[in-house]
Amino acid sequence: MATERTLSIIKPDATRRNLVGKIIAKLEDAGLRVVAMKRIHMTPAQAAAFYAVHKDRPFYQELVEQMSAAPVVVQVLEGENAIARNREVMGATNPAQAAEGTIRREFALSIGENSVHGSDSAETARQEIAFFFSETEIVG
Repeated sequence: MATERTLSIIKPDATRRNLVGKIIAKLEDAGLRVVAMKRIHMTPAQAAAFYAVHKDRPFYQELVEQMSAAPVVVQVLEGENAIARNREVMGATNPAQAAEGTIRREFALSIGENSVHGSDSAETARQEIAFFFSETEIVG
């Protein structure tokens, strides 16, 4: 198995409800280690740039608005197969379809307000991590 890094975002719906610690505990319990973390309030322009890959999709504007509505916690997670492991712990995008014990099953309010974001591939993880963090901020 390969040690990887992935980006995780605890979204505004979760930060507003003070779920940051509970979500991080689930990630750590799954064997992922936080090697960089910060709480930020994305501007609409930052959210639009981060989610630009979805710009032609019908939910894009709502996503930008949600992600810039309140602070988020961005973090770099590290561990064995971290990308797949993080996605497993997050659960399906639709919380009604997410497995028991996953973050989205326990904490998401809806498909749109699903509490967390995670990179979906190694290439995406590299791009997303670089969007928020410099190399000197990642201290594994």
